[in-house]
Amino acid sequence: MQLTRIGNGDITVDVAALGAEMQSIQTRDGRHWMWHGDAAYWTGRSPILFPMVGRAPNDSVSIGGQRYQMGQHGFARRSNFTLVVEETDRCVYRLDASEASRALYPFEFRLDVEHKISGRCVTVAAEVTNLGDAIMPYGIGFHPAFAWPLPGSGTAPHWITLDNGADPQLRRLSGGLIDPQEQASPFHGGELALDASLFESDAMIFPQGAGAGLRYGPKAGPAIHFTWENLPNLALWSKPGARFVCLEPWHGTAAEVGGTDDLAARPYSVQLPAGASARYAFSAELVD
Repeated sequence: MQLTRIGNGDITVDVAALGAEMQSIQTRDGRHWMWHGDAAYWTGRSPILFPMVGRAPNDSVSIGGQRYQMGQHGFARRSNFTLVVEETDRCVYRLDASEASRALYPFEFRLDVEHKISGRCVTVAAEVTNLGDAIMPYGIGFHPAFAWPLPGSGTAPHWITLDNGADPQLRRLSGGLIDPQEQASPFHGGELALDASLFESDAMIFPQGAGAGLRYGPKAGPAIHFTWENLPNLALWSKPGARFVCLEPWHGTAAEVGGTDDLAARPYSVQLPAGASARYAFSAELVD
């Protein structure tokens, strides 16, 4: 696997060419803050979701009246990106439209994924450019998996605390698609105590109201301040028994149960004009 390492005096970050996927965040004291990709549970670490978030009915989407096969979370995470920028504390991987991608998604696009570090913070930004002459629909999201428990926190309970103090309504998945029925928020005053039982019914999805930042970790000790931009949806996911939790900001969700398979009509789908670009990002700042 081709890897690029960026670093400073505080942290090092490894990024793979496959999927432009971050593989690790390590502080100078040797602690690893990300999930290590145990195949017994989930081999992912921080996949980029494009041009679709979640599943489609029968794993196919309709674009301009034509049907295309599209697996869960799109194809970018399984595509080989090209390294176009490599600096001490920054790298950029690029995915351009190809014959293979056009068979799945008939658009001329460019996807640049930048990883950049500053102090004890890593920022991952994706820029989507529409190089064609028609409006380009897509969904995009991030799926980073962090260690649970965080290194150095022992057995202390871990919490998700939303910066905005809100209690956003919960949506669940049914057969991989969004159940349109809203459920009561599991947050109380913006706080959620993490427990494996929360994920027995798959991911927790908050289509709106979660704001743009949260704190993950025990009430005292190591934590991650996680923020995101231009991404209105948030999901939390783990697998019972696994030692990770995914913090997932998205622009676009899975199709709804009983809803359309039209990619452009999916909830929170982006409609990018010809020649335009759009940027999406998250930052993870490590706090002791």
